[in-house]
Amino acid sequence: QLRLVESGGGLVQPGGSLRLSCAAAGFTFNSYAIGWFRQAPGKEREGVSCISRSGGVTNYANSVKGRFTISRGNARNTVYLQMSSLRAEDTAVYFCAAVPSGDVCYQGDHISSRNYDYWGQGTQVTVSS
Repeated sequence: QLRLVESGGGLVQPGGSLRLSCAAAGFTFNSYAIGWFRQAPGKEREGVSCISRSGGVTNYANSVKGRFTISRGNARNTVYLQMSSLRAEDTAVYFCAAVPSGDVCYQGDHISSRNYDYWGQGTQVTVSS
């Protein structure tokens, strides 16, 4: 059974950092592209970042570019999202998602939730003083 479990969320002050983890189980991890998404109260789900199956291609939303870094450890079946210089507007529930495709993560592309098949339950990130 395919599972994605996010962790690492919490409360952080503006300007602080957090590292989110997405642990995968039940599928061949390096055959799946992974995306990170977030959803704030009253807003639509937003694509934040994605990483290709090999990790060789990454993409970021303009709102997080230069502040967030996505990486994957295929040996550990885990994808990470390192978030720095956090702002109040980064407050949201963060989800990771997976899809068995090599054609969904390209630099400069819109990161669409429609391209992903499997989803975790999310982890809350709150940026507040």
